[in-house]
Amino acid sequence: MPERLQVWIDARKRHHLSHAQVQMARELGMNPKKLGELDDHRQEPWKLPLPEFIEHLYVKRFGKRRPDLVVSIEERARKEEDKKALKREMKRRRAVGDVQTYNETLTNFVGTLSSRRLDDSKQGFAGRGDDLGEEPSWENEGDRTQRTGGWGQRDVNERDR
Repeated sequence: MPERLQVWIDARKRHHLSHAQVQMARELGMNPKKLGELDDHRQEPWKLPLPEFIEHLYVKRFGKRRPDLVVSIEERARKEEDKKALKREMKRRRAVGDVQTYNETLTNFVGTLSSRRLDDSKQGFAGRGDDLGEEPSWENEGDRTQRTGGWGQRDVNERDR
């Protein structure tokens, strides 16, 4: 496991975060070594607990309650390793000059990735504590103009322009 991903696994275990919350923290650009400073430690009642704080910042920044597709750190590392292995294999085949086998390898690898992606989306992370609730509600369902409960939310019609 690469060190840059291992620190996120350690932080997930140390702070009792779900896969979705770890992904949110990564997308927000948080430093896994500094998460302890953000946690409330029960002596600082003005602070939110770390999981709730990450979710609050994610909604504030991205306007949605959770990432569209949640991928665990372990799965992300496995996909990166598969990609590196494919690049090594294709480089080796290009050097040999075996174009036919090169094209077959590329086709087979893309097929396995797409089938894995479909399996992951069907399985998801349901039942593992990653369900963060419903999507934000809309104030006016008729024209769907403004989201509720967010600071700095832009008008949806403005984004569509």
